[in-house]
Amino acid sequence: MPRRAHDFRALTQPTRMRLLHAVQRDPGRHADELATAIDVPLNTVRDHLRVLVEEGFVHAEPEHRPSRGRPPLGYHPVRDVTASAEAAARVDGARRRGELLRAVTGERLEETDAERPQREQLDVLYEHFEDAGLQPTIDERSLVVDLVPCRYYDQLDEDRAVVCAVHARLATDVLRQAGGPLALRRVEPFVAPHRCRLTLGAAPSSGSPEISGLAPADSG
Repeated sequence: MPRRAHDFRALTQPTRMRLLHAVQRDPGRHADELATAIDVPLNTVRDHLRVLVEEGFVHAEPEHRPSRGRPPLGYHPVRDVTASAEAAARVDGARRRGELLRAVTGERLEETDAERPQREQLDVLYEHFEDAGLQPTIDERSLVVDLVPCRYYDQLDEDRAVVCAVHARLATDVLRQAGGPLALRRVEPFVAPHRCRLTLGAAPSSGSPEISGLAPADSG
């Protein structure tokens, strides 16, 4: 797919991954609360939060209080493009690049209007994982996504569950940001060394998708 060369700086540092995981698990916490949760100095947490905001993974919302003074900021995952200009630009760019690719190859002529939202979701998800360095392969019929190789496999053993949970949540949010019929249904970490598998399916009519398989699988 014709696209820019870019790696997510936010996802390459173990402490930043732990911080993103903390935001995902308990949205709305302040920087000092997050610093306590992951046992990292407050100034370091602020630096990491800045990177997460700049790359469109996290957004800050002022907490409304009746007292005077600057309201504290609560940090939330970006689950809708209206919350982050960077996320909105990334989704729009992936859609445009997907359209360009299909115009060049002629695939767009075979696509129905009903198929377009699903295809756009897959384009956006593909770019997200490629930007993260996970070299995705998507089977558009079975809706199975293989990620090879997993660049995070050699991170600290105790952080692997965090890394898997963060990427599962990001995939869920990216599909939601793109809009369309698909949601993440299952995650199978490390089905082989350096390879993970995601299965997509119809989005639920309400509530959050049920994600299973977050415990590392035997690599065999």
